Amino acid sequence: MKLESIQELWTSDCVLDDLQLDVESTRIPELHNKYFKIFSDEKLRLVKYESKMKELSKLKWLYYTGKLDKDSLDKLGWEPFELDIKSRNKLDIDRFLNSDKDIIEMQEKIEYQKEKINYLESIIKTIINRNFLIKSIIDWRKFTSGA
Repeated sequence: MKLESIQELWTSDCVLDDLQLDVESTRIPELHNKYFKIFSDEKLRLVKYESKMKELSKLKWLYYTGKLDKDSLDKLGWEPFELDIKSRNKLDIDRFLNSDKDIIEMQEKIEYQKEKINYLESIIKTIINRNFLIKSIIDWRKFTSGA
């Protein structure tokens, strides 16, 4: 699910009808369930991306050090790496790994996924605190009405 879709969902769900606080109170478990399901799916997707990143990093390390065989290169659709950096220091290899297009794309996916998870965590915290907000509204109304 895209971050924008989650934001649109929350924009409609976050509205609290202060004239029907009883209905709003009963919606809390439903909202919690809805967003926790999305959160769980997105968290699992992050785990998959992080696993793919580890695999990709290993393959790219083998590629840049010249240790990836021709069959693997053909299978991946990669051209042989012509520079000989395997005899150089680790910083040279890291420089190539950190600027590799495939690795950068995977890092961007991971960061985007983390942003969705942070947003969903914030939504879930807000939903959990909704009971307190509703209680505060009720208490304020009692106070202002002289009860």
